[in-house]
Amino acid sequence: MQQKNWGKMIVIFVIAFMLGGAFFVYLNENSSLAENGNRNSDSIAKVDNRTAALLPSMGGTMSVADITEKASPAIVNIQSQIKVTSVPSSPFFNDPFFRDFFGDQFEVRPDQRYETGIGTGFIISADGYIITNQHVINQAQKVTIQLSGQSDEIPARVVGQDYDLDLAVLKIEGTGYPTLPLGNSDTMRAGDLVIAIGQPFGLDHTVTTGVISAKGRPISIADRNYRNLIQTDAAINPGNSGGPLLNSKGQVIGINTAVNVQAQGIGFAIPINTVRDVLEDLKKGHKIVKPFLGIQMTAVNQSVRDELNLPEKTRGVIVVEVLNGTAAARAGIKQFDIIQSIEGQMVQTAIEVQNAIASKKAGDKITLIILRNGKQVTMPVTLQAKP
Repeated sequence: MQQKNWGKMIVIFVIAFMLGGAFFVYLNENSSLAENGNRNSDSIAKVDNRTAALLPSMGGTMSVADITEKASPAIVNIQSQIKVTSVPSSPFFNDPFFRDFFGDQFEVRPDQRYETGIGTGFIISADGYIITNQHVINQAQKVTIQLSGQSDEIPARVVGQDYDLDLAVLKIEGTGYPTLPLGNSDTMRAGDLVIAIGQPFGLDHTVTTGVISAKGRPISIADRNYRNLIQTDAAINPGNSGGPLLNSKGQVIGINTAVNVQAQGIGFAIPINTVRDVLEDLKKGHKIVKPFLGIQMTAVNQSVRDELNLPEKTRGVIVVEVLNGTAAARAGIKQFDIIQSIEGQMVQTAIEVQNAIASKKAGDKITLIILRNGKQVTMPVTLQAKP
């Protein structure tokens, strides 16, 4: 009997030992898992922290709505009164036999009236200086502006303008006006967010967003040749000419100027750094003096090479015409000369030549390398002021 009891006790002890060992292993494994989990959590936390450090901080930027709210008070509507003269279009008045027969009895007198043009501008100083496009106020006899949220028209004076650059500065009386800060257009890159704001109808603002598509774009509209525009897909609506193109900090980096009607959603703006270069002269009413070479030119392409029997490797810009009495004529540049470099910089397009000249001042001496009759000629030229 006693042996049986001892046997049962041994069996129970063995079972308890096995269960205890299994429980110990379970605790051990879970402890290791917990430790590994903590290590993994720490590792994940480190990765998250590193990723967060690499991501751009959004704390210093403003939303589009915030930028619009802060910028809007400094954006103005511009109305220009332009005198237009017209002659009655009746075919009788234009018939010389009719005039000869009736004489002065039916003398035709031109009809004069005023047309109103609209545009946008923005205030850059508390004492009332405003930047806009020159074409907004071109040939205007009277210019008025409306401040945001106000219906009263305030007389504005054109203190400076430049047709070629398409820039104008207006002045309104008074002080304490809200202003927009000017940014740095040179630091903007393709893909950067931009905001276009206009005030074409007085009380109504239009706000569009997009990105910079490209920089340094040359385009021609009517007889204006723009050399260095910012291209953007932010919609520029009618009446928004002269309004600001803003960066994500609410700074002006361009002046909305033109829309490409042949493309969908492509607009152009004058870089604000172009304005900086001439702003003081415009505010003082001084004429903007631009350097001038005095040639008409085109790039040397395959058709030019074929026409003039030039070697295949010929590159540069060919002189189509030399204007009389200009810097080019005085320097001895001739028709069919091929400009290959300016101040050591190779040029292959007319735009590159224009940019090289525009970077200088009237009176500067530059050196051109010209290909003439198959030989390279070094040609010093003293630039003149554009007439």
